[in-house]
Amino acid sequence: MRRLDVQNHSKSIRSKVFVALTALVCMISLTAAFAQNPVGEPMVSGGDYKIGPEDILEISVWKEKDLQREVLVRPDGWFTFPLVGNIEAKGKSAQQIQDEITQWLKEYIPNPVVSVSVKKIAGYKIFVIGRVNKPGEYVVGSYIDVLQALTLAGGLTPFAEEANIKIVRKENGKKTILPFDYSTVKKGKRMEQNITLMSGDVIIVP
Repeated sequence: MRRLDVQNHSKSIRSKVFVALTALVCMISLTAAFAQNPVGEPMVSGGDYKIGPEDILEISVWKEKDLQREVLVRPDGWFTFPLVGNIEAKGKSAQQIQDEITQWLKEYIPNPVVSVSVKKIAGYKIFVIGRVNKPGEYVVGSYIDVLQALTLAGGLTPFAEEANIKIVRKENGKKTILPFDYSTVKKGKRMEQNITLMSGDVIIVP
């Protein structure tokens, strides 16, 4: 019996040590992740994000110190970069701009290695007006849908017409009006209405 007790005690100690080590590893991993991605400074990988006016890009060319800088995308959607001139950024991904700059620089630099990242997102703006608790302009750091935008705006007021909400979208100079029936979506029906919003979309709550 004593031998069994010793064995069980030994197993219990090993189990506790394993749990403690696992917790320590998790804590170290979380600390490292927090250090790389502090609160208030979300990491932006570029990816499918479409750049917009007022976004800040960080552009660098390997071994070319004079070609390492931050650029602000102007309200017209363009920015200026040395040796290249004006580049249209609006609606493009960081990868697309990187490829474009690389092609331009090949005329001046052999095999240029270009890096483009989105340092600050300020161009993805959504507007919510009408019968919501906090109408206004919202600058968002990630793509959101209609329900998320209405939540940011504090939700609908008691007298809002839930079934007659509209999203006004402007593309290539043309306006499109998209209907949104909150009364059905909140019940989990016709969820296709809950579209991902584009920068500049205006949600009107009558």
